Amino acid sequence: MTNITEGIKKTLSPALQGVLLEAGTLAREMGYGAYIAGGVVRDVLMGLQSVDVDIVTEGAGIRFAGKLAGRLHARVKSYERFGTATLTFPDRTKVDIATARTEIYERPAALPRVTPGSIRDDMFRRDFTVNAMAVSLMPGEFGRLLDDFGGTRDIREKRIRALHERSFIDDPTRIFRAVRFEKRLDFRIVRSTEQWIAEALSRELLEELEDYRIATELRLILEEPEPARTLRRLSDLGIIERLKGRPAREKVLEAQLMKVLRVLGQGGD
Repeated sequence: MTNITEGIKKTLSPALQGVLLEAGTLAREMGYGAYIAGGVVRDVLMGLQSVDVDIVTEGAGIRFAGKLAGRLHARVKSYERFGTATLTFPDRTKVDIATARTEIYERPAALPRVTPGSIRDDMFRRDFTVNAMAVSLMPGEFGRLLDDFGGTRDIREKRIRALHERSFIDDPTRIFRAVRFEKRLDFRIVRSTEQWIAEALSRELLEELEDYRIATELRLILEEPEPARTLRRLSDLGIIERLKGRPAREKVLEAQLMKVLRVLGQGGD
């Protein structure tokens, strides 16, 4: 597995590397912590090229994003409700910035209530261990890996593992993501995680999701290089049949489901 600092140099463009260094410097000046987190860390460790960079701050992410944009001559778009912002650079590179947060699910399949938290809180709210790692950007410790949940081990052993048994009850869309990452990375979903998926399905939690959330997950699967592999796995899990049986589908979901059925050779024309 790739060394983090070497991996950053190999997998991220020089421009992005410069953004990360400047972000760390600014965070120190503001008394914040700053990290890259999630999928970009997984990709760096695996030596995969990555263009989706997420920076998480222990401190107000929108305020941080505004100051960083000013230094780097980037445009910034903020999303106050979520405490997030997106920087767009002149070469159209984008970097997402978010305040480290914790999430509380008041009922199954509902969108969470979000409050500021630590970087560890932010990692614990993630979907799978391989996506629950962070790397410090701070001067003097740039490249320090935070891996409290065994993500590096699961990368080595090629496993998709949810962080806790309520993962798919809290957010059933993670079922789609588990299969998407399993097929994209050529990993395998571990038995305990498969059991947790089965429990969420048995509680009919897919039926609790808004159509647009399912449609988004299907669109992301269809954008994968080999979507048929992922869709066949979803079909084997009985999920495609469940979606076909959903009553009163909105057009946004109906359109995506028709595309899915065409890929699977099940009609949909």
